[in-house]
Amino acid sequence: MNILDKIQTELAKFSKSERKVAEAILATPQSAIHTSIALLAKQADVSEPTVNRFCRRLDTKGFPDFKLHLAQCLAHGTPYVNRHVEETDGADSYTSKIFQSSMAALNLAHQELDAQIINRAVDILTQAKTISFFGMGASTAVAQDAQNKFFRFNVPVVFYNDVLMQKMSCINATTGDVIVLISHTGRTKYLIEIARLAQKNGAAVIGITSSNAPLVRECTLAITASVPEDTDVYMPMASRLVQLVIIDVLATGFTLRRGPQFRENLKRAKDVLRESRVDKEHLVCT
Repeated sequence: MNILDKIQTELAKFSKSERKVAEAILATPQSAIHTSIALLAKQADVSEPTVNRFCRRLDTKGFPDFKLHLAQCLAHGTPYVNRHVEETDGADSYTSKIFQSSMAALNLAHQELDAQIINRAVDILTQAKTISFFGMGASTAVAQDAQNKFFRFNVPVVFYNDVLMQKMSCINATTGDVIVLISHTGRTKYLIEIARLAQKNGAAVIGITSSNAPLVRECTLAITASVPEDTDVYMPMASRLVQLVIIDVLATGFTLRRGPQFRENLKRAKDVLRESRVDKEHLVCT
């Protein structure tokens, strides 16, 4: 039974205040995915603890977990395109749906991210002798973007999307090297084997993947974010955006951890890049 059916079935069993929450969600379930617990409580005229209590009554861990189940419940549409899109949708409709579902996924991932895990990941990265970013499929572009961000940090950084190159890199890895594996499903056999190989040779392995994925068990540290997107059926969109934002978070943490002098080095590098661009004042509108 999906979460909306469960709410409808259990409606008579809820307390008066819990029923207010249920009715607010049933009235506009799509909006509930994007709202905060404070706003939903205000709309239902109840307290925030009441909203959390309502969520736990539905066997979810709290409001973020409830929104994940709700998003999964509402996930339908055209296979191999996007779960939210219907065959009959026009440009306005599918554009709006893609933006809304992407923002909802980012919001869910933000609520799930553990700041302590992020802090530990930044610790590992700032102490690394070398950093390698590996990804496959849709995650390949994310791994390459990570290389683009980190190569300017005065640390040797590589990116490989070829399995043989990834394996050879891990065979040569030693203590102090860091391998970052990016996979939404965390079920890619090659990446799981690579994680084991890297750790066997003393390297630290950071995984950016879904919670409860097999890859999590093979990593030194796993940054997990559950995105309601089945990449076995649908074209991956939101999961890739979440991965890119996590890379931005790690790059920002790295920059701040290195201190003011390091940021001054980045400024000088940026100044050099300005020479390759046309000055804004020289641009002429035609």
